[in-house]
Parts: sequence; structure tokens; C-alpha cells
Amino acid sequence: MGQIKNDILLEKIILEIRRLRIEKGITHEKFYMDTSIHIGRIESGKQNITISTLDAICQYLGITVKEFFNELD
Repeated sequence: MGQIKNDILLEKIILEIRRLRIEKGITHEKFYMDTSIHIGRIESGKQNITISTLDAICQYLGITVKEFFNELD
């Protein structure tokens, strides 16, 4: 069985990551320099995101994973 991909949920996650990043005034370059995470690939939907990567993104953005998912509703 291959990896399961929920495109609707992934799009919501991408939009929320982008919103938080822009709200904090963080560029793709700064994000990568600080975290080594290619946020541009994630935001473009070219790369599926793992929970571990989402956790690292949330930590960098100063939000918990629980708070992040609460914002999706």
C-alpha cells in the first residue's frame, strides 16, 4: 500500500503555514536558513509533509501542533 494523500487537508495545512509565515514576515530564504526546511516546496504542494516536519515548522513559528490544527477549523 502506498502513501495516503488527502489533498484537501494538505491544502488547508499549506495555506495555514503560508498565512503564519507571511504574518510573521518570514521569507522562504530566511525560513530555510533558520530551519533547513524547504518551505517553498511544501507551500507549492510539491512535497508531502510529515508530522515531524510540521512539528518543526510549528516550533519555528511559535505555535504548537494542537494550536495549528485548531486554526484549521
